[in-house]
Amino acid sequence: MTATPLLAGLTARARAQAHTGGTPGPTPCSCGAATLADRADATVVRHADTVAKAHAPDTALDDLTLRLTAATRLPEVLLPPLGPTPTPLHGRLVTCWPYGTPVDPERPDAAPWEEAATLLALLHRTTPVPPALPPMRGPAKAALAVARLRATAPHHPATPAVLGAWRTLPAWARAEAPMPDTTTLCHGDLHLGQLVRHPAPHGPWRLIDVDDLGVGVPAWDLARPAAWYACGLLPPDEWTRFLDAYRAAAGPAVPPDGDPWPALDVPARALTVQSAARATAKALAEDRPLDEVEQALVDACARMGSVPPQLARTSTT
Repeated sequence: MTATPLLAGLTARARAQAHTGGTPGPTPCSCGAATLADRADATVVRHADTVAKAHAPDTALDDLTLRLTAATRLPEVLLPPLGPTPTPLHGRLVTCWPYGTPVDPERPDAAPWEEAATLLALLHRTTPVPPALPPMRGPAKAALAVARLRATAPHHPATPAVLGAWRTLPAWARAEAPMPDTTTLCHGDLHLGQLVRHPAPHGPWRLIDVDDLGVGVPAWDLARPAAWYACGLLPPDEWTRFLDAYRAAAGPAVPPDGDPWPALDVPARALTVQSAARATAKALAEDRPLDEVEQALVDACARMGSVPPQLARTSTT
């Protein structure tokens, strides 16, 4: 990987943070170092027990600072940052975090579904919600994925099904109107990659990535596993473990018993559309057909286009 000025600067920032109070100077040290992600929307590097992240170019300083403050106040749920304020680097905002051990993708049988659900329930039950937090960014990210699909793959065979499903959603789920809930603290982008053990390697699980944290509809945080279950991509027992653990922890997104789908239907559909839009754009960029999982998402969109969602009574349409 070619070191860009951003990547080189971020690596130096992580190294300096890791050795605060005992800076080794310019000479190489024996600490482990790695680039964990290098994407347009996030660059993440590790040095020893420290992680430095360059956030997306359009990240607002005030919003990110409020989200960092929320993470600092909820250390039993969210991994706290190493500092309260982002710092600039090559036009990006940078934050530093303690390193945590991520979920092992090679051990799906050990996926921490119960722990993820319990953390979500605790997050959703937070009172009072940290003041002045912006809206949770889930619907905005779904809308961005659809906009990119329209721009980059307007003639792809999958695009009509994805856009057809998108049009069936209420305005709030398309980020075209305010969300009907503005009092519940939400993560905004829950998936298993957003959990780490801290302290590494065997500490308790914590949620990471506060970029989408905010107030909104809590069912959105359950929507990705719900969508994968509905598409046949998540085994029923894993979905049941997740849902039961969320209910056992008194999570407010769904009723304590009975059918959860009236609450989950719209968010799960929106996450299905978002996933299908991203998958289609990615397949086109790589000049390849959709794989089996990607095709399952598009097929679900095709079905959704002919069956209206169960709109919540409080939805803004």
